[in-house]
Amino acid sequence: MMSAGETATLLLNGWGYNWYRAENRLRADDLLIRAKLSELLGLARGHLSGLEAAYRRAHLPLPTRDHPLPDRAAVAHVQSLTRAGEAIGAVETSIRNAAVPEMDRVWQRHRNEARVLQDLVMRDAALVETVAAFHDWVVAATDSDAADAQFPIRVREGLPVITAALAARRDAVNGV
Repeated sequence: MMSAGETATLLLNGWGYNWYRAENRLRADDLLIRAKLSELLGLARGHLSGLEAAYRRAHLPLPTRDHPLPDRAAVAHVQSLTRAGEAIGAVETSIRNAAVPEMDRVWQRHRNEARVLQDLVMRDAALVETVAAFHDWVVAATDSDAADAQFPIRVREGLPVITAALAARRDAVNGV
């Protein structure tokens, strides 16, 4: 039978983790930042979905005997809005699933784990700026903005800035 002290030691160090090490706090900060960024992109995607639904209601009425088929331009625009939302979702998933160095002996021997994690948090801060600006821009869009044929294109054009910051983060993890 283990004592309470032995159990606590096993819980804190038994799996190779010491919860109070700076590296583990940085790893947790990275996870928290990426979760919040994913949440912001999810909110932007939700707003875009709302704009798409409003556009559908306004421009794609129910079929009638006189007009059994919907307007092709309106259908194409709705599909473009849908693809823009899917592109946001893909970037959101990339951020949520971004790699972080694991706690293992190889990292500790061959790389300065704390430095890499601090670099990741700094790169995450740059990612925060780009995602927050993108989120604010999308959420500020109105129904009339969404009706513009160029709006979905501009949404998709805003994503490469985020993916470039994410690629820089990935390079930092991989040691490039």
